[in-house]
Amino acid sequence: MLLAQNAKEGTVYNLVVMGGGWQPHRSSFTRSRIFEYTEDHIAADHTAAHGPNFNKLMQYPALFMSEEGSGDNLARVGQITRVSASSGGDIILEYSFDTNIPPVPVPWIGTIAGELQMADFEFNRTHWALKDVDIYRVFLRALTPLRNRPTVFTVSEATAIDASQMSAMMPFDAGFTPVYEAIQRAGASVGMTVNRADDIWIHHQIMQDIVSLIDRSRIIVADCTGKNPNVFYEVGIAHALGREVILITQHIDYVPFDLRHLRVITYYPNAEGLQALEMAIRDRSRTLLSI
Repeated sequence: MLLAQNAKEGTVYNLVVMGGGWQPHRSSFTRSRIFEYTEDHIAADHTAAHGPNFNKLMQYPALFMSEEGSGDNLARVGQITRVSASSGGDIILEYSFDTNIPPVPVPWIGTIAGELQMADFEFNRTHWALKDVDIYRVFLRALTPLRNRPTVFTVSEATAIDASQMSAMMPFDAGFTPVYEAIQRAGASVGMTVNRADDIWIHHQIMQDIVSLIDRSRIIVADCTGKNPNVFYEVGIAHALGREVILITQHIDYVPFDLRHLRVITYYPNAEGLQALEMAIRDRSRTLLSI
C-alpha cells in the first residue's frame, strides 16, 4: 500500500496550494511562490545553486490543495513526478494522486491544520511550502473511522485502570459470599482491593456501575458457576476492554465452549476448596502482575 511505503520516507511533505484547483496530472505554477510559509532552515536545506532543489523536493509526498472555496474545493495527497521550466518564469508540475487516500474537502483539512503545521491564511494563498510533518501518519489517524460508542452504557475516552483494583463478577446470591471472601483475601495478598458491583452505588443504573468497575480494574475474577448470563455478559465486556480475566468455576461444564480454551480454575465450595481457590487466584494474579 502506498500509504505504508511513503510513511517511512521521512516527516517532510510539500504543501502546494493553487487558486482555481489542480488539473488531473499537470499544472502551471508560479516559481516565486516556492518556500512561502516555510521555516528558513528547511528552505535552506532544500535550495541548490540556482534555486529550489526540485530533485530533493520530489522525494517527499505532497498535499495538493485548492485555495479554500475555489476549484473543486478538494485536497489530494500524491507525489510530484517532474518539474520543468515554463515561459514567463513559471514552472510546470507533473504529479500523480495517491488512489489509496480519497480526496478530502478543504474545510476538513482545516480541522487538522494544526497537525499539518498550516496557518489559516495559507488556505487562501497560492504557494508551495515545505512542512516538517509526517502527512501519512496524520491522514492515517484522521481518516481511520472511529468505532461506534456503546449506547447501553458508557466507557471513558481514555483508559484509566487502577493498578490496585480487582473486581469480582458472580451471581448476586448469598451462597457465593464465601467465594467472594476468598477472592478478597487473594487480592489482599497481592496488594489489591477487591470489589463487586453491589459494593458500590454511583449511578442510577446498576449496569453502568458494573461497566465502570470493569473499566478501572486491573484484574477481573469471574465465577462461571451456574452459567449465570449476567456474568458471561460482564466477561464479554471485560474481554472487549482488554482486561485480564481469571475464570473460576465449581465445574468445567459451567464454562461455555467458546471460553474453554482459556485458563479456568475449578474449585470446591467447602473450606478446603476455598482455601485452594484463594491460593490459585493469588498465584495467577502474581503472574499477571509480574510480581
